[in-house]
Amino acid sequence: MSTATSASGAATSTTPTTGGFEEPAPSALLLLGQGRDLASERGVECPGALPAPSDPDLAERARAARAALGDSAFVLGHHYQRDEVIQFADVTGDSFKLAREAAARPAAEHVVFCGVHFMAESADILTAPDQKVVLPDLAAGCSMADMAAIDQVEEAWAVLSDAGVAERTVPVTYMNSSAAIKAFTGRHGGTVCTSSNAQVALRWAFDQVGGEDGDGKVLFMPDQHLGRNTAVLQLGLRPEDCVVYDPRRPGGGLAPHELEAARMVLWRGHCSVHGRFSARNVAEVRERVPGVTVLVHPECTHEVVTAADMVGSTEYIIRALDAAAPGSSWAIGTELNLVRRLARTHPELDVHYLDSTVCFCSTMNRIDLPHLVWTLESLVQGRTVNRVVVDADDAHWARVALDQMLALPGL
Repeated sequence: MSTATSASGAATSTTPTTGGFEEPAPSALLLLGQGRDLASERGVECPGALPAPSDPDLAERARAARAALGDSAFVLGHHYQRDEVIQFADVTGDSFKLAREAAARPAAEHVVFCGVHFMAESADILTAPDQKVVLPDLAAGCSMADMAAIDQVEEAWAVLSDAGVAERTVPVTYMNSSAAIKAFTGRHGGTVCTSSNAQVALRWAFDQVGGEDGDGKVLFMPDQHLGRNTAVLQLGLRPEDCVVYDPRRPGGGLAPHELEAARMVLWRGHCSVHGRFSARNVAEVRERVPGVTVLVHPECTHEVVTAADMVGSTEYIIRALDAAAPGSSWAIGTELNLVRRLARTHPELDVHYLDSTVCFCSTMNRIDLPHLVWTLESLVQGRTVNRVVVDADDAHWARVALDQMLALPGL
């Protein structure tokens, strides 16, 4: 479990409880800067009013506050952030790169993470105890991470135990998961992975429990598509070696014999952005743009990944376009803010968004310029707002899982 310190300075649990507040529905989101739900990561309390989005001085206010803070603050910007925010980031990158960058800046008293909640948790785990990790809007969660709650995962492990397969199963969680899930993974001898090293992480996990019969298993959370794509396309498993555990159904919707036969037990989770792309999108862009190269993220469905020309992480996508031949055409299947930025960065390329409709990461976009200005100006005034603090025990075991990932080849 992690806590978040609200703007008023009170430490509050980010695990939904009744605790005097009405428990929100799992998908509930408060309006930007409005409402009060301190018992969950779903809302943020801002004293007074946020700066108006139409304020023409917002960018200048952000620059002035950033300059006043100097080296005492370190601003991180995820690739999916909007441009109005990313321009003030000291470092840009994917979630794990940013957490490591934060850990490499021990002199920064405040780490302002322009991303989503699980990323801020990872930064808190990896930074020094005296550093304060701040999330400009605590409502910036992750729908994928929210699809695997710790009580559901513990119940799933009990199901695997009852089926007699838990002792032959290693949990592997994607970086896009809560600190509590990372801690569960560490407690049970597993590891964390990124979209870049999922193949290495899965091979390591199978080696831990494979035995001579090769009957070892992996419980992969929370993105079923990254798990399936990696297992089938990179490790050579068959699609039928993968089963999907649905936490909303008794026993995950799986019989004991199905768990016994499976090599990959995939959590029924997905990315709401990457899950939108379809094989039809791929076919349509090929018809519309002759000679186009389709490049997608491995969080896309198996049908999309197999229809694409290239598959890779966010950093891989950026590097691919950096190295692309001038005049070449590309259709990119990932978050729209990044695709638009790549198109502006590479005017020599013909860059297309794979989907025919606009789809930003809605929770990532909750970090807007008014929230960033409010956060930075609060720090200038000596108030630490929206601090994210991971429970000490969870932080220890999550660090065990993260350290195991860091020990894998290639990192």
